[in-house]
Amino acid sequence: MTAAILATLLGLAALAWSADKFVSGASAVATHLGMSPLLVGMVVVGFGTSAPELVVSAFAAAGGDPEIALGNALGSNIANIGLILGTTAIIVPVLVHRGVLSREMPILLAVTFLLGGVMLDGRISRLDAAVLLLALAAQLAWSIRTGTARRPGEPEDELAIEVEERERRAGMSRRVAWAWTLGGIALLVVASRLLVWGAVGIAEALGWSDLVIGLTVVAIGTSAPELAAAIAAARRRATELVLGNVIGSNIFNTLAVVGLAGLIAPSVVEPAAVSRDLPVLLAMTVALLVMGYRPRDHGRINRVEGAVLLATWIGYTAMLVITAG
Repeated sequence: MTAAILATLLGLAALAWSADKFVSGASAVATHLGMSPLLVGMVVVGFGTSAPELVVSAFAAAGGDPEIALGNALGSNIANIGLILGTTAIIVPVLVHRGVLSREMPILLAVTFLLGGVMLDGRISRLDAAVLLLALAAQLAWSIRTGTARRPGEPEDELAIEVEERERRAGMSRRVAWAWTLGGIALLVVASRLLVWGAVGIAEALGWSDLVIGLTVVAIGTSAPELAAAIAAARRRATELVLGNVIGSNIFNTLAVVGLAGLIAPSVVEPAAVSRDLPVLLAMTVALLVMGYRPRDHGRINRVEGAVLLATWIGYTAMLVITAG
């Protein structure tokens, strides 16, 4: 048990550090190769921020623990809304642009319902996984096609921060950029193996199911980089970046993480995932849409609503821990 706890903590720390280095290096490599800002932001950075969930879930599925992968995806999505967005809104209210409400939020809701439909029969087969991955490809293609130019009402500060970040990464030499990219990937793999081994050991010692350990320890750990980035963005009042990252990460987790894990190892879906965890995720996603809606104006998730999201996540996580034994 002690070794499993130490392995989990070490794996979480290495995961957070290596994910940050991978994103910085990969973004610099992409900039040196002449990729457009859109592709760098959507593909490289979008993949990088969800790399911990993806790599951990892939190794969990390959190691015979696919329930950890599903729990990781569901738990990370719930944590993204409740823990990350809730904490951000408490620090400073989160601005929700009308374009996000009309484009990205409906996609997130549709993707969440798609996952629910896949889970309802109690199995995630390779065919289900292929459907999720095809939906991801279609979503990426649509986003790239419709996102080539700034739309009216799109925040100027978000673009300014993106340009500033690209310039900073472009200042990294090619050799250093490739070293961080390849080194970050290698450490991600090692950290993920260590984390999964430790998490499974803790689950067995406590009598928890793989699903619960994925929903709690693994999900919180893989969401740690996003939480740190969200707090930093909130301090400089760039809350649109936090909201965009949460929406993009949840879409990616739902389609890529569950899809890749299902392709590697089809799994049985525990009834609790359908009756308990999926409804919580759906309710929080709908709540996000309702909280952000304002007629004829940009929406805002205020501090009270942020506290509600955070309290919901804390209550849900506490319930998991109390009933896990």
